[in-house]
Amino acid sequence: MTYDSDILIVGGGLNGPALALALADGGFTVTVIDAQPKQNRATAGFDGRGYALALASQRLLSAISVWGHVAQKSQPILEIKITDGRAGEAPSPWMLHFDHAEIEEGPMGYMLEDRYLYTAFLEAMTEHPRITHLDNEKVIAQDVSASGTTVTLASGTQKRGRLLVGSDGRRSSTAERAGIGRRGWDYGQTALVCAIKHEKAHHGIAHQFFMPPGPLAILPLPDNRVSIVWSEETKTAEKIQAMTDDAYMDVLRPRFGDFLGDISLAGERFTYPLNLTIAKSFTANRLALIGDAAHGVHPIAGQGLNLGLRDVGALAEVLIEARRRGEDIGAEGVLTRYEQWRRWDVETLVAATDTFNKLFSNDNGLLRAVRDIGLGVVNALPGARRSFIREAAGLTGDLPKLLQGRQI
Repeated sequence: MTYDSDILIVGGGLNGPALALALADGGFTVTVIDAQPKQNRATAGFDGRGYALALASQRLLSAISVWGHVAQKSQPILEIKITDGRAGEAPSPWMLHFDHAEIEEGPMGYMLEDRYLYTAFLEAMTEHPRITHLDNEKVIAQDVSASGTTVTLASGTQKRGRLLVGSDGRRSSTAERAGIGRRGWDYGQTALVCAIKHEKAHHGIAHQFFMPPGPLAILPLPDNRVSIVWSEETKTAEKIQAMTDDAYMDVLRPRFGDFLGDISLAGERFTYPLNLTIAKSFTANRLALIGDAAHGVHPIAGQGLNLGLRDVGALAEVLIEARRRGEDIGAEGVLTRYEQWRRWDVETLVAATDTFNKLFSNDNGLLRAVRDIGLGVVNALPGARRSFIREAAGLTGDLPKLLQGRQI
């Protein structure tokens, strides 16, 4: 078989381009196949969508030469405050407070708008001589042989590679065509997402306010703005989203509070249904899954993209080191190393986010007392607090080299 590229990546969102850059830096040729047109992804206007990048994720972006293009547009996350309560009421006196000063590495993470991160990926892929980016192209079929894999595009073109990577979201067609099943469930919640302009400085503090219908995350952006991820029961969220901007803000204000002074809407409003979906296998014959194609989790800890970038670091390291040893990068033994590396981390995070959401997204008096005391106990123990801070920064576990800021 002749190959168009060593590796074909289906999906051009964020994880796919990150993997392409990591692999291309390691000597592979890569084709990224994106169903969306470039201009639809790289919009210039502010819409408020952003990502909470853990410190380890920022290190990966630095290692693949992307961070330097977006660093000045990011907002360091210096503190995280976690509280519990009801809309319109003062939060519980028990609070969990993380401060970056308790670790030596620096900020726990950074907030970065989607428009800047994707544009940086797009420019980096365009400039890299080993990357071919095919936008506005949809994969409609895939076939595997003993020596490689072939995908057929809607345009009729075929592309061949040694390995196929699915990075095409929670409803991954790549996984479905490979016969990979999924498990999961719907949370009955929908996330309302938008940006808010506020009067007082946020000082780089991220807030997570747990309420009975679901959590409200308030995440700092540059220029006295925050991005919010506001979880409500789906029927309630649909009603709120259908409101005028003024009515929407009237509902938000009692939940948001007045700690940042006067607030107003900045940018568009979005909604996302919340569910859990995990591929039963992250690999198949000459195929690997990354990001949401492998696992879609609740946004309660803001770890979706960070989890995907851990996939990127692990898969890139496994493939680059396999090639150096002269192994077939699509061999079962090679891909099994990736699966084993990532499975425990994913399952652990899934269990944690699922448990936290069920524990906090209710108004049971006994559970409220237990969780509030738990927050207070952890906050009073410096060792436990430091462990949680390092976890939030993505500095725990068996980290791939790229997430340590090292080259492979």
